[in-house]
Amino acid sequence: MIDPGPIGARRIAPSILAADFGVLAAQVQAVDAETDWLHVDVMDGHFVPNISMGPPVIKSLRPYSQRFFDCHLMMSDPGRYLEAFANVGADGVSVHVEVGGTSALLRDARDLGMRAGLVLNPETPYDAVVPFLGDIDYLMVMSVHPGFGGQSFIHDVMDKVRWARRDIDEGGLACDLEIDGGIDLHSAPIAAQAGANILVAGSAIFAQPQPLAAATAIRQVAWGDVS
Repeated sequence: MIDPGPIGARRIAPSILAADFGVLAAQVQAVDAETDWLHVDVMDGHFVPNISMGPPVIKSLRPYSQRFFDCHLMMSDPGRYLEAFANVGADGVSVHVEVGGTSALLRDARDLGMRAGLVLNPETPYDAVVPFLGDIDYLMVMSVHPGFGGQSFIHDVMDKVRWARRDIDEGGLACDLEIDGGIDLHSAPIAAQAGANILVAGSAIFAQPQPLAAATAIRQVAWGDVS
C-alpha cells in the first residue's frame, strides 16, 4: 500500500470521474504534481443510479501513478468486492454508512491491507457516523448527492464537517476529514475553514483548460499556500 501521508495533512484529491477516459493515464499524469490522493468513484448502478468503473480500471491505471488511490465505493454490497479492489492496487476504500454492516466492512478492508474510510450522505444525520470515528482512517462528508458529477455544492453539510472536526480534534483521533462534491474555487475555502483537510475535486480540475493550474489554484484558495 502506498503511504497516505500524515493524518491531518492538507491534500488535494483529483477525482478521475471528471477526466477524459480516452486518455485517462495521461490526464492523471498531467495533474500529478498537485495530486496528493487520487480519488476513484466506483458506482454500481444500484446504490446510486449510475455505473462508473471498477477494479479493471484501477488495475490499468496503477502503473501510471504512485499516488494513494482513494476508492469511494458507492455500492450496495461493497463487501463482495473488497478483495478485488485490494488485489488491483486500491490503497484505501471508503464505504457508505447507509449500507449497514459498517464495523465488519471496516475490519475487512483493514485485514486486506487497505485504509478504511466511511462516507456520509447529505441527508444522513451526523450521528450515524459518530460511533465509528475511532475506528476509521478517514471520514468523507458528501457535499452533493452521490452518483453524478458536476453537481452544485450543498452548503448545509458544513455543520457536519465542523462537528466532525471538533470530535476528531477533541478526541485526539487519527482520522482525516475529507469532503467530496462541488469543490471549486468558491467552495474550497469554505470547506477548508470548516475543517476538511482533504478536498476532492473533479470538474473543477479536469474540465478546465489547464487542469494542473486549476488544482494549484484550489490549493491556494483553500489554504493560502501551494506546499
